[in-house]
Amino acid sequence: MLAFGILAVILLASAIWTVSAKKPVYSVVALLLHFAALAATYLMLNAEFLAVIQLIVYSGAILILFLFVIALLSSGVAPFSVGPNKMPKLAIPAVVLVLVALGAVTVGVAHLVVPVATSTGGSPVGPAGTADVFGSVGDFGKALFTTYLLPFEITALVLMVAVIGVILLAGDRSPYVPSQKQAREVRREMREAIVRGGDR
Repeated sequence: MLAFGILAVILLASAIWTVSAKKPVYSVVALLLHFAALAATYLMLNAEFLAVIQLIVYSGAILILFLFVIALLSSGVAPFSVGPNKMPKLAIPAVVLVLVALGAVTVGVAHLVVPVATSTGGSPVGPAGTADVFGSVGDFGKALFTTYLLPFEITALVLMVAVIGVILLAGDRSPYVPSQKQAREVRREMREAIVRGGDR
């Protein structure tokens, strides 16, 4: 229970830090810490597959997407001022924090086994790599495509609507013209402007 308490405190603190940070990059770092603690919680529940997926999909793909969006939104606004190098001061606390987190996860995984009742439809707990136990690939797929099929499909629909919305918002950057004749004139003027620009 000690490892679970530590992870719960880390999860709550990182979630509060994510929504209260003044800079978006700090929010992404806090979210990375939150995802890592959540993956450690999955490991404590003997759900190794979910822990690895949590790290690969969310910590690897989603956070990198967030960082690219932040970098693209802040580009061209103002030049970045180079401040003092803070990495030497943060190296030792970062190493200590990582070692403490790894020790807590190791102790928690070695000493804590959470039983899952099979009478309520849950899967039994078993060693890593065993089929049809809690957290295995088969159990995850069965739950995803039977019990949680409707939320899964709704999520896919929401993501598709979001993609269509982005395409519509980005739109066609060509100028609006009310008739085909004016459209041909606009295209001709654009070609002439490109040719004149290439002759310089």
